[in-house]
Amino acid sequence: RVQLEESGGDSVEFGGSLRLSCRVSGYRPSRYAMGWFRQKPGKEREGVAAIDVFGGTSYADSVKGRFTISQDIATNTMYLEMSSLEPEDTATYYCAADGVQIKDIQWKPNIRWESIFLRWGQGTRVTVSS
Repeated sequence: RVQLEESGGDSVEFGGSLRLSCRVSGYRPSRYAMGWFRQKPGKEREGVAAIDVFGGTSYADSVKGRFTISQDIATNTMYLEMSSLEPEDTATYYCAADGVQIKDIQWKPNIRWESIFLRWGQGTRVTVSS
């Protein structure tokens, strides 16, 4: 059974940093990407970053230069280092697995990520105050 469990969400001030973790069980990293996504109140889920087993990464424009995705294959854990946090980053953050290849990811609005990535965690809440 595939399970993804996020942790690390918290309340921080503008300009602060957080590291989110996603522990994965029952699924091994592959050429298909794993990723981080977020959902703001009243909004659709949006893409944040993705990574594959080769270390290839991809980021949404809104987080480039501020967020870093990484993984520890030995422990099957994926991370999202977030810095220079802004109130606009306030959201529930989800990790997901069993998606498409990195090269096929397009960080566009109105994409139903839930139909592209098949495995999802329950989410962890990040709140950034101004």
